[in-house]
Amino acid sequence: MTMDGTVVVPGTTMGAQWVDEVLLAGAASDICFRLPTPIDRGMLRRLVLERQTELAESGLRPGGAAALRLPPSMAFVTHLLAVWRLGGQAILLDHRLTDYEVRRAVERLVPQVVVSPDGPVAAGLRTFVDVETAVASYSGHPANTSHAVVQLSSGSTGPSKVIGRTAEDLIEEVHRYTEIDGVPVRGERVILLPSMVHVLGLVGGLMYGLHAGVELVPPARLTGDAIVAAIASGKSPATVLGVPFHIGLLASVNEPRRLPQFKRMTTGGELVPSAVSGAFEDKYGVPLGNMYGMTEVGVIGTDLFGAHRPAIQPAPGIDVRVVDGELHIRRPESPYLGLSDPTRWADGWLRTKDAGVIDPETGLVSIKGRLDSQVSVGGLKVDLTEVEYTMNTLRGVEAAVVVHDGSITAYVQLNEQRDVARIEADLAQLLASYKRPRSVRVLAQLPRTTTGKLVRDTAVLRKAAP
Repeated sequence: MTMDGTVVVPGTTMGAQWVDEVLLAGAASDICFRLPTPIDRGMLRRLVLERQTELAESGLRPGGAAALRLPPSMAFVTHLLAVWRLGGQAILLDHRLTDYEVRRAVERLVPQVVVSPDGPVAAGLRTFVDVETAVASYSGHPANTSHAVVQLSSGSTGPSKVIGRTAEDLIEEVHRYTEIDGVPVRGERVILLPSMVHVLGLVGGLMYGLHAGVELVPPARLTGDAIVAAIASGKSPATVLGVPFHIGLLASVNEPRRLPQFKRMTTGGELVPSAVSGAFEDKYGVPLGNMYGMTEVGVIGTDLFGAHRPAIQPAPGIDVRVVDGELHIRRPESPYLGLSDPTRWADGWLRTKDAGVIDPETGLVSIKGRLDSQVSVGGLKVDLTEVEYTMNTLRGVEAAVVVHDGSITAYVQLNEQRDVARIEADLAQLLASYKRPRSVRVLAQLPRTTTGKLVRDTAVLRKAAP
């Protein structure tokens, strides 16, 4: 029987049972969030039940899908858990996506309901917001698959962009976290910085925190001083969870106060240069841990004590290999939904498109960088192929090449006279701000190889640009 009295079939992992047992179990008085007003487990359960009723009245049924286009908030948390308790599929859409991007995703994934903010989201550097929601009925179709969560790794265009994970897979990853040495434990706090729409914040922050009885503490604002204030707001040990961008915020704090409760900082995303990690550890006197993962898998490896930098130790239960310089992860099935590159998963192995090396003696893995077009901008993943595709849809653009040369740069060839400012304005209607090129350079002719292929070498493109 679940927390609302619903009888479930023993042994099933979909619907209310797994949510109640894995995420919401525990004493009603346990604090789950400090916003700074505390939200205990009893209150969280009540809020989830209220959301569940609202979603059901709006048309969400077991086996259906709900698209959540919400900023980090209690509204996001409670709607997510309510969708899962109903036995539904949660489609997570970054609230910073444009209406165009959201419309494309919704048309492709066909949710039964779409949950959005009921009005403008407060601007500024807030990490957690108060938001009222509007639930719109969209279709009566069941979800296309039985996955519990669907995430868009780098926008909604092209193959291999839509990723699904089952409830069983999410539960397995939550339990994997409990076996990693150095993660926060019951009675401790996590200063939560990454978005819960993405895998680090979703599983490593929200889901693991609820399961382990760790307090989740989003800072009041996304600034160095606010992060320090969040650490200092309690006496229990605190781990800061974020991406390399957040290291810079903490590094910007002049003469931070003494923080005996600061246990460590753990970052996901791209590797942190040794000079940056050394400066951080000297300033705060705590280890800078590293976590490597991907949306398709979750956490793959860690070095939470900074003992092996830049190498990582594969997480418990994760099997890895290197083939032709590329890191592969053993997975029982393809994580990709719909059309996808068939070479990304084959014979039980997922190609990461990351260059990697495995030490034959220690088993430690060193990541040598991306082999494909995905880059990180301020801790957010951007696929240059998507940006390039969108550039090519703009009026007047004959061809475009998009590269990351310190920042995202677009080189375009036009077939009619257009101002760069007009091109940038059109692009702003189609792509979220963090995906848009910082510079658009117009060339009379884009460089091509002798076979007619566009040249993507940044040195050649810079030389050709006026």
